This record gives sequence, structure tokens and C-alpha cells, in this order.
Amino acid sequence: MDDTDRACLEGGPRDLPERIVARPAPGEDVKVELRGGYEHFRATSRHTETDEGRLPVYEWWERTEMPG
Repeated sequence: MDDTDRACLEGGPRDLPERIVARPAPGEDVKVELRGGYEHFRATSRHTETDEGRLPVYEWWERTEMPG
């Protein structure tokens, strides 16, 4: 059974504070604030087994900088 409340993040910076995060609404990306910008992760069709159960995988695809 999938845990639909959380997702596992793959790729992106090694120093992300967490790799298991709240899963967004269907069709939305995960956006993580880090070092003056945002790391963006998109849903994949994959799942992975974690200590917290079987979770959907979201894969890093871009970084954007905060304005200012």
C-alpha cells in the first residue's frame, strides 16, 4: 500500500534537510526552500521502499533563485 501523505525526494543538493516530505496535491511539484532559492521536484511513476513505507518518488528537475 502507498503512503499518500508523503513522498521521497531524489536528486538535487546533497544537503537537503529532509528527503521524506509532505506530498503535494496531484499535479503539483514539491518545492523546497534552500540557500536563497528553491529546489523543485517533479512526480515520477516510480515508488521506493523507505523506513516510512512505500512512497512515491519525486525527482529533482530545477533550482530557482529567490528575488532580491
